[in-house]
Amino acid sequence: MGYLNSVDYTIIFVYFSILIGLGIYLQKKASASLEDYFLGGRSLPWWALGISGMASWLDVTGTMIITSFLFMLGPRGLFIEFRGGAVLVAALAMLWTGKWHRRSQCITGAEWMKFRFGEDFGGHFARIVSALAAVIGTIGMLAYMIKGVGLFMSMYLPFSPLLCAIILLGVAAIYTMASGFYGVVFTDIFQSGIVIIAVICISFMAWNKVTDGESLAVLAQEVTGNSQWITSSPHLETEMPAGYEQYRHLFMFALFYLMRNVFGGLGTGGEPKYFGAKNDRECGTLTFMTIFCIMFRWPMMMAFAVLGLFMVKGMFPDHAVLLQCADLIKANVTNVTENDWATVVSNIVHTPEMYSAEMVESIKQMLGEDWVNKLYLIGFHGTINPERILPAVVLSEIPMGMRGMILVALIAASMSTFDTTVNMTTGFFTRDLYQRYFRPRAQNRELITASWLFILFVVAVSFLFAHTIKNINDIWGWIVMGFGTGLMIPGILRLYWWRFNGGGFAIGTLCGLVAAVVQRLFWPEMDERVQFVVMAAIGLVGAILGTFLTKPTKPEVIENFYKITRPFGFWGKLPELLDSKKRQEMRKEHRCDLLALPFALTWQVSLFLLPMLILIKSWQACGITFVIFCIALMGLYLVWYRNLPKDNY
Repeated sequence: MGYLNSVDYTIIFVYFSILIGLGIYLQKKASASLEDYFLGGRSLPWWALGISGMASWLDVTGTMIITSFLFMLGPRGLFIEFRGGAVLVAALAMLWTGKWHRRSQCITGAEWMKFRFGEDFGGHFARIVSALAAVIGTIGMLAYMIKGVGLFMSMYLPFSPLLCAIILLGVAAIYTMASGFYGVVFTDIFQSGIVIIAVICISFMAWNKVTDGESLAVLAQEVTGNSQWITSSPHLETEMPAGYEQYRHLFMFALFYLMRNVFGGLGTGGEPKYFGAKNDRECGTLTFMTIFCIMFRWPMMMAFAVLGLFMVKGMFPDHAVLLQCADLIKANVTNVTENDWATVVSNIVHTPEMYSAEMVESIKQMLGEDWVNKLYLIGFHGTINPERILPAVVLSEIPMGMRGMILVALIAASMSTFDTTVNMTTGFFTRDLYQRYFRPRAQNRELITASWLFILFVVAVSFLFAHTIKNINDIWGWIVMGFGTGLMIPGILRLYWWRFNGGGFAIGTLCGLVAAVVQRLFWPEMDERVQFVVMAAIGLVGAILGTFLTKPTKPEVIENFYKITRPFGFWGKLPELLDSKKRQEMRKEHRCDLLALPFALTWQVSLFLLPMLILIKSWQACGITFVIFCIALMGLYLVWYRNLPKDNY
């Protein structure tokens, strides 16, 4: 179907060739040791780790879902993505949780459990459960990616969404297996450069389309039905299309998601980039770099949303045809569900002989010229499918030649997230399960081979799980509000409470893990707010019971942990282990970190809003946001940055 020309295919071929070439080139360096394979030998510069961190948060599935909310809500779509896409948890990792984990000098988060809880039963139990939770979480994340990648690529290639996902993630698996963390970082830097070029091109196109903010507001209301599209304030109530009604209470959701991020962020920091950082200062600066680089994602997504408004207006002057076409398909395709909708639409386009000729002909007559691209945009509920806006814009609004570059940028987004997620989880399996409990004397070659086999296994299981997902918003909501919340409370308590032990962590995590999986299997439609409350309560009860039903952590273990990590929280008499000078320095550090949090969060949110408001030419809101941004940045500098240590202490 002529969506790409020879220039586009050449760009895509060169991109994949460079990725595989980098993986092969770095294989020898990565294979030197497990520390090299999983942490890059702790020798990578902070700016490289920061850029890689940005790339690990930028995937095509997340880009599609955020673009869908920006299309429906305008800049206020950012507030829905307080649940995860806005990466607010990074502020806490930047200020304190990242450096707390780095001080342990561990390789993985599960190995850190031994450092925190010791080598007795509780410590081993915590380490095993932590690794298990990481594996299950990765399967959920990869299923989410598979769903989005399949939806995206099937609009360009004559294959089903499943086969498209297999091709794309297969290449990512090859270079991740070969090059480990070195490959993750260097390919992420390469892919970040591609993304920034795409941001500039797409933003320029959208900017030229917008004459002024008021005209855009009129167009947006006509296309989406949202009368508040141009504003940037999270209103108490806003209009939402079918399938997204739960988000109409926007301010409440934004506040709720903000609270969830602050609580969830208290337990973060156990990622490879922090274990691989050289010192405490670099844990902060690399995360600052990550957050700043993530900013480039938002004008790109807003540009896709703006171009989507103009595209939909041109394609569907009469929106009634959307419902008519959806009803026609439901009437002629037996037992079609929302889970199957994307596959059915793809099959009608690529293999129409599978369905009645009368139905296919009626669709063509109903949609008219360019019926294929129009059909992709029709959702199960007979409305515009916002999750298809991004790929549809690439098809309809981006000229051939440039289209290949944009595709590569979006593919790069998924590849970078895949390699980071898989590399981290493989470390859990190889270091914390295989080597520790099955083959403690295994040589380096055997351990890396086991890592490769594990990657293949996880990817295969993720494809099976992806088949149960009805849309990408559905699975993302569960990952953040169901699964993530189930693991949240034990993850927090381990950093702030002296009495919390390995048994409490393991039992609390298991309770939250099982509850989240059961909820997904039997009550998949549960409201995200209810998921949060139920999973957090179950995790908390399990953690408290587990703590008091099992033996406390040995004094020498908890004392060693406290002297090295120096966290704030409820630590009883443990601060007395430090001399008066150390205690004074520690109190100053804690005070600065905590006072900096509101400045960091405000800086981050205003940083993401600013380029979007500039792009849609909403000048009044832009001016107010800029003043807030400057105040927050100055506060962050005075309270936090200038107090960062020049070296470790």
